[in-house]
Amino acid sequence: MLPSVPMKIRAFQGLRPNPQLAESVASLPYDVVNTEEATELAGGNPNSFLHVVRAEIDLPTGTDLYSDAVYEKAKENLQKLQDSGVLERETAPSLYVYQQVMENHKQSGLVSVYHIDDYLNDLIKKHEKTRPQKEDDRTKLNSTLNAHPGPVFLTYRDNESVNTIVDQTTQETPFIDFTAPDGVQHTIWKIENTDEFVAFFADIPASYVADGHHRSASAARVGAERKAANPDHTGDEDYNWFLAVNFPASQLKILPYNRLVFDLNGNSDQEFLEKIKTVAELTEDADPTPDSVGKLSMNFNGRWYGLEFPKDDSLDPVNRLDISRLQDSILRPILGIEDPRTSDRIDFVGGIRGTAELEKRVGQGDGPVAFSMYPVTIDQLMDIADAGATMPPKSTWFEPKLRSGLFVHTF
Repeated sequence: MLPSVPMKIRAFQGLRPNPQLAESVASLPYDVVNTEEATELAGGNPNSFLHVVRAEIDLPTGTDLYSDAVYEKAKENLQKLQDSGVLERETAPSLYVYQQVMENHKQSGLVSVYHIDDYLNDLIKKHEKTRPQKEDDRTKLNSTLNAHPGPVFLTYRDNESVNTIVDQTTQETPFIDFTAPDGVQHTIWKIENTDEFVAFFADIPASYVADGHHRSASAARVGAERKAANPDHTGDEDYNWFLAVNFPASQLKILPYNRLVFDLNGNSDQEFLEKIKTVAELTEDADPTPDSVGKLSMNFNGRWYGLEFPKDDSLDPVNRLDISRLQDSILRPILGIEDPRTSDRIDFVGGIRGTAELEKRVGQGDGPVAFSMYPVTIDQLMDIADAGATMPPKSTWFEPKLRSGLFVHTF
């Protein structure tokens, strides 16, 4: 049953780019690029928000990603963007509508701040567990910056009244509008009637973390730390609120989250293939992209195979997921990966990179085997979250990604 208590949202007086400089500021989220990619993307652009969310790019090569120097450099870079006028402080608490258009796909959501109590009390529902190292990293960054530098990606079951008021706003003159180098158009409207929007969104019984489990978990941790250190805590301080964009579920696009495994856990090539045949139907020379639920494709030593698990109606909704079947039938028993959240023998490759990325990684020797998945549906995600269950880590890849640097919530 969904909770009947309304969620708390409010406007915030944060930082945002000078509209003329927004395109140069906006960056991909920290967790979809590595250090080398971030260095290349931010090259020659001191305004890029990658200097904040991936501050190691401004430190000597080989710097420990989790060293104090990285967090202090991020703080320094955020201050530079303010001192130079690239980022400006809003003159009053604000809300925004943020729209993204990627080819023929469009999604429009409300930018606001949400209360960490609603996250902790499951009015904002989760579907994945976090990886401890990444959660620790974002917690330390938020605490050092006294800010949430990137928004959490939320979704809600469609509400006609809410969708209508958001759509009406997109008919007005935008505040920021640009098309990024990857072809995604980003348009932002500043909302004048903030009280009306807050009232409409209060009617939504629950929201779901679509993308940003580490960002939301770290925001809750920082809020708890600040609460413990503040004897006059009221619950209304800025550290109790975190930055998010909330989109209607019908507008979201989910891509698969693929897997690369770095070794065969002591199996020979032949032993590995024989063990695979005991848990799934194996076909040779398969299409790299599976065409339905229950199927996946495997790139093994540069060759594509199709895998199909036997139907099992006794499985619950979580264990029925293809990601779960892969973990329970292959990754754990055959490849020895007990917990993909903590294992250093597996990597996750977002679907936007395509199966060509899997072929490249296997071909260059990063690992002998990669798995191409069929995407999870948004209904599966919400049903699992409603049941209080969790998916395996890195089950979903939402596209387009929210850009960092367009909104910064400070506390």
